Amino acid sequence: MRKIKKGDEVVVIAGKDKGKQGTVLRVIDDEKVVVENINMVKKHAKANPMKGEPGGILDKEMPLAISNVAIYNPNTGKADRVGIKTLEDGCKVRYFKSNGEVVDI
Repeated sequence: MRKIKKGDEVVVIAGKDKGKQGTVLRVIDDEKVVVENINMVKKHAKANPMKGEPGGILDKEMPLAISNVAIYNPNTGKADRVGIKTLEDGCKVRYFKSNGEVVDI
């Protein structure tokens, strides 16, 4: 089970975008994540009139190392560590390490 999944609200804890929040768009190979409007780069794209794509300089999100993001805890308003535990009925859930509250129900 992954500690960070697609759709999670995360905080960047290291790098040029430290302190910014965003939503995870993709998880790549359990090592990298793409976060909405974080780690933006400029990409020079050539126009393709056959596909109707305009050319120019485009903004694009690049992957971040998964170790540089932490899941956002709405109760504390800060980044938090996540653990995995098994409930009585046998299903695995993620929980916040600071207060023990379950992340996904």
